[in-house]
Amino acid sequence: MFPKTEGTIMNSQISQKELGQRLSDYRKMKGLTQDDLAKNIGISRSSLAQIELGNRSIDVFEFRKMAMTLGFSLDRFLSSGYSDHNEWTEQPEPVEEDNNIRISVPELKVNKFKNVLLYLLECCAAKPNVGETVLNKLLYFCDFNYYEIYEEHLTTARYKKMPYGPVPQLIEGIINQMIADKQLQRIKTEYHGFTQTRYLPLVKSDLTQLSAAEKTVIDDVVRQMSDWNANQISEYSHKDLPWQATDDSDYIDYELAFYRRPPYSVRIYPEDED
Repeated sequence: MFPKTEGTIMNSQISQKELGQRLSDYRKMKGLTQDDLAKNIGISRSSLAQIELGNRSIDVFEFRKMAMTLGFSLDRFLSSGYSDHNEWTEQPEPVEEDNNIRISVPELKVNKFKNVLLYLLECCAAKPNVGETVLNKLLYFCDFNYYEIYEEHLTTARYKKMPYGPVPQLIEGIINQMIADKQLQRIKTEYHGFTQTRYLPLVKSDLTQLSAAEKTVIDDVVRQMSDWNANQISEYSHKDLPWQATDDSDYIDYELAFYRRPPYSVRIYPEDED
């Protein structure tokens, strides 16, 4: 099963891609982030991401460390007949709740979302191209770029994969509240022959609610993308791996940000510095 000449896992029963998918599924079931597992194995997060994508082989020593860390049986894990995660374990283990484990989608930070939205609009609401479609994509890249860099959520808004790109969900009520509170104004305009929904800020954002790091990420997104029209930014979002790896109308998992490659990846990984 483990050729000594190459030192990599080679098994005729499952493909490298399937092996990577099983590792990814089992890691998530155990409540571990890629960074958690990579540190235990002694490899970089980007290397683990490539293993889970099926783009990088895994050697015997790495695989044994993963088995020890995640608690699965090597033989059962590599068997084509075992697709149930519970069958891979050496012994059943009770799953205990740990409040210190970072969850992928915590509750929406309403106040943070309002201030990020207001700050974005302060920066670019005057631009004729920034309608609702462009604004949705700017919010998406702010959220996912921040998560990739800092492994923490910015607004925690959830995004669905929709035909024109990622769209934040369950925020209509917040926007309507902001309009009622005279913080925003919604208007309809014409832009290149199409009806465009726009939002104008009526109050300034509370910058004390945004850290320097958060503001920097937002500023970088605005600088890169706020001059793009709806078609340009939608097309760009369609090539971002989190959007590509998600089924239509499903929520986009923030963890997918760690699979990005340039020019979408915004984090400097140790391997990138070599």
